[in-house]
Amino acid sequence: MRRIYKILPRADWAEVEIAGVFDGSAVDHADGFIHFSTAAQVAETARRHFAGQVDLVVLEIESEDLGPALRWEPSRGGDLFPHLYGVLDKAKVRAVHEAPLGPDGIPAIGILP
Repeated sequence: MRRIYKILPRADWAEVEIAGVFDGSAVDHADGFIHFSTAAQVAETARRHFAGQVDLVVLEIESEDLGPALRWEPSRGGDLFPHLYGVLDKAKVRAVHEAPLGPDGIPAIGILP
């Protein structure tokens, strides 16, 4: 089992709670898949793509729950990143964590082991 993570604005998560699915952010739509990060990648994702953004949450998903629509593909530095080619069903979200801004302006990802 391997947990993967998705950072998104709390307002987007509120929409998921109503709709029951998440079909991706603007960046996800442009790239054709929903971007996720592993535990080892999520802090750098927060630093690179979410610096200065407030009111964020981090979704925690079990990668195996997503089936064959989840692909591991090379990205930043050749690391394999999880990409979901489809929608994320709210029922697949195992936990939702707060990601408050730290003193350095980077969202604090306090869920990591």
